[in-house]
Amino acid sequence: MSESLNNVQSLSYYGPELAIIGAILAVLGWDLVAKDERSKVLGAVGISLAGVGYSAVASMTALCRHAEPRNLFYGMLAFDDFANTFRVLFAFVTALIVLFAAPAYLGDKTSPGEKKNAAEMFMLLLVLTLGMNMMASSRHLLMIYLSIEMVSIISFVLAGFKLGDRKSSEGALKYVIYGGVASGVMLYGMSWIYGVTRSLNLGEISVAIAELTKAQGKVPEAVFVGVVCMLAGFGYKISAAPFHMWTPDVYEGAPTPVTAFLSVGPKAAGLAVMMRFFMDALSAKGVMDATSSADPGAAPWAVVAGCLAMATMSVGNLTALGQTNVKRLLAYSSIAHAGYMLLGVSVFNQAGLAAIVFYVLSYCFMNLGAFLVVMALAEANGGDESIDAFRGLGKRAPVVAVVMTIFLVSLAGIPPMAGFVGKFYLFAALVKSGTTWNWVLAVVGVVNSVISLFYYARIIRAMYLEESTATGEVGLRQLFGAVSVALAIPTLIIGVYWAPVYDFVASSLGMIR
Repeated sequence: MSESLNNVQSLSYYGPELAIIGAILAVLGWDLVAKDERSKVLGAVGISLAGVGYSAVASMTALCRHAEPRNLFYGMLAFDDFANTFRVLFAFVTALIVLFAAPAYLGDKTSPGEKKNAAEMFMLLLVLTLGMNMMASSRHLLMIYLSIEMVSIISFVLAGFKLGDRKSSEGALKYVIYGGVASGVMLYGMSWIYGVTRSLNLGEISVAIAELTKAQGKVPEAVFVGVVCMLAGFGYKISAAPFHMWTPDVYEGAPTPVTAFLSVGPKAAGLAVMMRFFMDALSAKGVMDATSSADPGAAPWAVVAGCLAMATMSVGNLTALGQTNVKRLLAYSSIAHAGYMLLGVSVFNQAGLAAIVFYVLSYCFMNLGAFLVVMALAEANGGDESIDAFRGLGKRAPVVAVVMTIFLVSLAGIPPMAGFVGKFYLFAALVKSGTTWNWVLAVVGVVNSVISLFYYARIIRAMYLEESTATGEVGLRQLFGAVSVALAIPTLIIGVYWAPVYDFVASSLGMIR
């Protein structure tokens, strides 16, 4: 086990988080001293981008150098390639959301009831990013709980950011209720694991579970109960069934930039902390070695993760079929994609880990792009987020229609898009494992991908085959058009030339043990 650094020694490895903390304080200070609203917004945007930019550059530098992994703050956090990969991803997502949100504060097209103070929005986004960084690097049950709560509480506030809007308030309230229940169940599960292993450190928990499993010939029942309870917290963050019920209402009621952020950032962070917990604490390696000569069902984690994946995929895709609001449709789509990502968790090897991270990267481009188009059209159509708003878009805004088609086709997993390659690696990781159970999971995943075609195709049909009652071009912001095209390009490129990206991802997932 790697030696843990003390608090002072750890600070030199904590630069990305310190930069974000500095940006939070700077945005607050700038909001107090700036004189006019425009300068407040531009300054807050610049400071926010500078903070996450430094975080991304510092993390990418460490990632490219494959810096020596360290246990920080007496083993509470990890500094390794795995954490740095997600730091870069979170910084990229936050920067895009800041750009998404900025125009509403520079003009007069803010949604009804939405706050006009840009500093509050950007500070909350930065705090959320800080919490996500901590989630990806947590190696201690207490830090896992605190980082998840940090992200959850800020998400509650952002979900209800439209003051006086009934849907926003309803979504935020449901978010709080489900979050509180999931948090309590997760904490209860942690108490079981601590009671059995006498430790909160993931590495020490791994050793204790492996010894107990070897002695008993199976995973102790108390550990199984603790892990299932902890899955409530992880499943809540990634919108996995049956912890998904808050998702559609929150996604529909929250401001669209917030919805886009919640659909990617906290979901990726939830997967990151879940992967670290499963691969480190449950040690998929230590426990599997201990049960290799015992009953094949002695280490049930693959079955648990697989059942969760199948339920999540099926609930998300089947419920999305009847949606007419595009934000709700994409919310259920987001649930389904969480199920696809969970397929990689059930494999318990580096191939599954690399497939998940590659899929998350691809998902960021296509899902953020889809939400950007929805936001742009809603702004131009007086807040209309229904499928009807997409009618005739192929003629009225052909460029936007093309990029939206790219995003939807990629989400459906059709070649030659990034989404297809991501699903291919997930299914390949399952098939290569060679077990009957993983073959079943792969078949269910393919069937669900086919089902998803029906609701994505409804939007494409509306854009190209249905006539709109409105005439003339759609008045969209140039920034939105430029960013949507910028997101569509990598969605296409990764779909046809993915090998360098996948190889980089696969080589950047070193996890300290």
